[in-house]
Amino acid sequence: MKILLLEDDYIYNESVTEYLEDIGYEVDSFYDGESALDALVENKYYLAILDIKVPKLNGHEVIRYLKDIGNDTPIIITTSLVDIDNITIGYQLGCKDYLKKPYELKELELRINSLITTKYNTKENSLCDLMNEYTFSLQSRTLKLKDKEIDLTLKEKELVEFLVSNANCFCDMETIRENVWEGKEIHYADIRMYIRKIRIKTHKDFIISSRGLGYKIEATK
Repeated sequence: MKILLLEDDYIYNESVTEYLEDIGYEVDSFYDGESALDALVENKYYLAILDIKVPKLNGHEVIRYLKDIGNDTPIIITTSLVDIDNITIGYQLGCKDYLKKPYELKELELRINSLITTKYNTKENSLCDLMNEYTFSLQSRTLKLKDKEIDLTLKEKELVEFLVSNANCFCDMETIRENVWEGKEIHYADIRMYIRKIRIKTHKDFIISSRGLGYKIEATK
């Protein structure tokens, strides 16, 4: 699961990013509100952690813009500001939780897990049943055949995660490139190579292709 972090304090940014990556999250971190907002608009994040007092755009301005465009990414505010007015503004704009600095990283982890579980009902819905007795956990990005885990690289997991998140719907090559490779320069032939490698590790029809439509993974429910 991908999380966005907006934190202008270098030590906080580095320590939070490292901690969250160690427990299995993918993190995009930013030091100013403008860069963070651009990323939130262009990419899909399961959750955003926003400091308030940051350069260019403050955290409240970022939340306000997201609300205006209908972006419902769950948001945790982290700030050293303790006055009730600032806290109230955040909640009124739609933030889901508030964490006062300094905080323990374990507490942040618990807040994140609780919010993601509430928003996405991950305990019930993270395990997807796929065709040919495969299952994929959206929470841990683990692909299994019955009880045996399939060894995938990080990028292969991200590709499977994207296709499973859009199960039973064809995704064209450009959509895959924009979402899995975040618009970075990669040849379609290289994407097809990733798909071929996943098929070799699983089943020839694990990822289904259709000329002119793209690729999909079929879920049974």
